[in-house]
Amino acid sequence: MKDATINILVKKDENHVPDAMSWTASDSNINEKEAKAMMLSMWDEKQKTALRMDLWTKEMKTDEMKLFVHQTIVTMADSFEKATGEQQMAMAMRDFCDYFAEKMKLYQS
Repeated sequence: MKDATINILVKKDENHVPDAMSWTASDSNINEKEAKAMMLSMWDEKQKTALRMDLWTKEMKTDEMKLFVHQTIVTMADSFEKATGEQQMAMAMRDFCDYFAEKMKLYQS
């Protein structure tokens, strides 16, 4: 069995607000990849709950956050379908993503 690590570096200002973030994955070509925001969820089997950490830098613009949340929900629908085979619910999640994008005016032509 081979171990893999993912390291997240968060640089904070004097008020403990994230200034910059980067991450490295030991078993990929990702090395100190910069990021403006992150959402991390881990499953606590004993408590049957999701443990969460959401961080974003001062430089993250509101419009970028809207896109980030939208894309996160889209990928959650994909992951949910892949893990459970629940196609109808995944489609419902994608329908919500379309609604979200429309209401947030994310993809105007």
